Amino acid sequence: MKILMAMKKCFTLYFKVLFMKKYQEPIEQLKDIHSMMERSSRFISLSGLSGISAGIIALIGAAFAWFLPGDRQYYHSGIACGGPVTGHWKIIIIDALMVLVLAILSGIWFTTRKARRNGLKVWDNTTRRLVVSLAIPLAAGGIFCAALLYHHSFYLIAPATLIFYGLSLLNASKYTYNEVRILGISEIILGLIGSFLNGYGLLFWTFGFGILHIFYGAMMFVRYELNQPKK
Repeated sequence: MKILMAMKKCFTLYFKVLFMKKYQEPIEQLKDIHSMMERSSRFISLSGLSGISAGIIALIGAAFAWFLPGDRQYYHSGIACGGPVTGHWKIIIIDALMVLVLAILSGIWFTTRKARRNGLKVWDNTTRRLVVSLAIPLAAGGIFCAALLYHHSFYLIAPATLIFYGLSLLNASKYTYNEVRILGISEIILGLIGSFLNGYGLLFWTFGFGILHIFYGAMMFVRYELNQPKK
């Protein structure tokens, strides 16, 4: 009797294993197909560390602009309108351009590193579409900000950069992670609020490009990279 019970357990376990293998293989194949489709349609090499680094660079640039010598009420609060482009404003513009360049370089470095670690191409059709989607609103925003600078409407420059940057993220989010879309919407809302609150341009700019970048970058890093096995 014991022998029959043992044989019954063996046969039951055998058929369970066959059943699991039979249905696990299609599931694994579906996962592989989904992964391939995701890689072909979305830019998944975007690193959360690039957002964190961009936020830190923005905070450093904002601190430099804030501690410039001179009349903070005139230069930093954003109420200047109609005056000349003084030396202080030229320094602030150079500071903002340096922040932009360093943020882009750090983003390229971290994203390239992630792509190589995962065995993915950095530049392909998806990347090209992503860059074009980012570049068009950014280029329009840069020209618009240059027009604001030309007309000495300095108090609108910081909110305008947030709005156009948010639009560029929203436009490009269909080619990458959903967090980018949420970040873009947050930047747009922040810029719109800042455009009505004259005198807080640098504060809104710091929060949008600094704090929000660090927050969403950390969120993406934890969700997509922290526990990801290296290939």
